[in-house]
Amino acid sequence: MAIFTDPIREHADFGPGDAEWLHLLVGDWQMVADLAFADLALWFPHPELGYIALAHVRPSTTHTAFHSDFVGEGIRSDLQPLVDKAWNSRSIERSSETNWNSEMALRVEAVPMVRNGRTLAVVTTHMDLSSSRMPSRLELTYRQCAYDLLRMGTLGLWPDFASPTGSRRGAPRVGDGLIRLDADGVVQYASPNGVSAFRRLGDGESLEGRSLAEVTAGLLKDRRLVDETLPLVVTGRMPWRSEIESRGVSLSLRAIPLRDEQQRFGALVLCRDVSELRRREMELVTKDATIREIHHRVKNNLQTVAALLRMQSRRMVSDEAKQGLEQAMRRVATIALVHETLSQGLTQSVDFDELIGRQFRLSAEVASPSQQVRTERSGSFGELPSDLATPLALVINELVTNAVEHGLEGRAGTVWLVADRSEGDDGEELTVTIADDGVGLPQTPHVEGLGLQIVRTLVTSELGGTITWERREGGGTEVKIRLSLAGK
Repeated sequence: MAIFTDPIREHADFGPGDAEWLHLLVGDWQMVADLAFADLALWFPHPELGYIALAHVRPSTTHTAFHSDFVGEGIRSDLQPLVDKAWNSRSIERSSETNWNSEMALRVEAVPMVRNGRTLAVVTTHMDLSSSRMPSRLELTYRQCAYDLLRMGTLGLWPDFASPTGSRRGAPRVGDGLIRLDADGVVQYASPNGVSAFRRLGDGESLEGRSLAEVTAGLLKDRRLVDETLPLVVTGRMPWRSEIESRGVSLSLRAIPLRDEQQRFGALVLCRDVSELRRREMELVTKDATIREIHHRVKNNLQTVAALLRMQSRRMVSDEAKQGLEQAMRRVATIALVHETLSQGLTQSVDFDELIGRQFRLSAEVASPSQQVRTERSGSFGELPSDLATPLALVINELVTNAVEHGLEGRAGTVWLVADRSEGDDGEELTVTIADDGVGLPQTPHVEGLGLQIVRTLVTSELGGTITWERREGGGTEVKIRLSLAGK
């Protein structure tokens, strides 16, 4: 839930933590709307509009009172006196008359949100009264819980900064199951979904009148695996989340302590069956582990192939055959390096800067065992998909080897590798430049070797890019590879 704060930035006299407190309120007030069976709106004084709506939430337990979005708009004239009264009195104010909206009878309450003795905003609740039926015990309990939370808001006791704000999957909601506890942790009321959740864990008795902590303890099979926050959650002492697992069922719990000016007088515990969510998460973890293991085994197999090629090259009598096997060995080793990187992470993308940092220097050293070659690298490749990382690593390996063997021709020199990611007309683009200060391009056309043929094929077919050779200013050769990263 977003909060519309731009109109109040200039004249909001907030102290440390005040803005964050309102954001925390809006991040958690769906629970209050569901409990109150009412729409909630957040109002802040505005010099021209009287009050401006900063946020609005609709209940998921009943129909909404407002189908249109009024966030950013000024307050209605008939509502402003009630909001003014709540702002100044710092107490909950209820409209003395029934408000009619689109042929719907509404009961409106204004609740000031007070922190450190200062009113920061006013929450208005809009509940439909057009239904004439007698409210059930569930509705009465829900509404009492909503009132208790809003009353805590007038005292600055809710929302609590200790409440969990993470996006953990399976966070329980009001409709998933609600249990109300007294100050001793004894169940005063359990919604039907709350009862069903604990029944699936193995508890066959009624929850009301029993200590939730004792009920939970009786369901635990192996207490060594219990979340250390569980005792404080099931007694309602801390506003935390926890989980309990029994008989293959996982239950997510969230506690909201209820307090007044003097003491804690009870708590709400929301519960949700997250068994399927946790099962799917385990499946994903297993798949991730399997994929990493596959990359690890591919890397090992490629290293074995490279070792076999090395052994075979030592048996070759012909220098040409020995050189060919050594080049094949380097290419296999480059592919193995990519799979080694993939085996260490959970994503199918590669930190190419880390990978090529090792590969770049190694390629130059292997290609120049008897000459002094300096390497310099600049720019950043960033994260690249694995389907780009492998061919690009091979291309760079071939071009660096070619620069050392044919550009420098046995003498000392420097090889540069420059990466540049930029925004182009068709999205993000990557330009890779490999340059040397060697003899430069030949004056007459020459026959390309296997290495350059591999480079052209990989750049055009695998990378979908272009490659150009140019004379480098100051001497030597400069090769530029351009490829699009859009949609990769």
